[in-house]
Amino acid sequence: MGLLAVATVASAGGAQSAAPAGPKPGIVRVRIVTSEGPILLALDTRHAPKTTKNFLAYVDDGRFDGTDFYRASRQKSSPKSGFIQAGIRTDARRILPPFPLETTAMTGIKHLDGTISMARGMTPASAGGNFFIAVGPAPAMDARPGYPGYAAFGHVVAGMDVVKRILAKPTGGGMDAFKDQMILKRVALVSARRLDGVAKPTGLPRAWLIKTGPDRKK
Repeated sequence: MGLLAVATVASAGGAQSAAPAGPKPGIVRVRIVTSEGPILLALDTRHAPKTTKNFLAYVDDGRFDGTDFYRASRQKSSPKSGFIQAGIRTDARRILPPFPLETTAMTGIKHLDGTISMARGMTPASAGGNFFIAVGPAPAMDARPGYPGYAAFGHVVAGMDVVKRILAKPTGGGMDAFKDQMILKRVALVSARRLDGVAKPTGLPRAWLIKTGPDRKK
């Protein structure tokens, strides 16, 4: 499965940085702990219900735990803007079924500074267990006539300093859209937990936790 997020974003603008004091209607907060520090997200369940449901399924199952922030795409003309990408990559043991693409034209959620959105392959309905966070506005990722864009579904409310630190990491390797954008020194996604509402695990097998070979318990 491709994990494509466009490689070019617009110049940086004002960050969405006001952290809510508590849960608000239609918002579910998720705290991501990384090896560079925590990131607090506010997910818009009202305007992007399918996308947030998918993301929260990965969170509630623990499918993001132990993965990585593996990509930092910087704009050549403005290296402090771009996006970082994280998730399960192509790990079939962690993946959940795909879901219909909720475009920005449908949700009204644009790709602004701090927006979180789903990475996907060439097929619009191929988003799943990989996501990206924009640094600076990225209107090229929004839907427009003839182009579906990407599924934005929330924004960072705290931890943009962590996001920017990850974006600045040395990169290299990769192919095609990923060329020279793979983070060279691991940035771990330690855990992702919802702060609001009740967790709703899918109940599906967590195959990535099953020990095999010599490490398997007898």
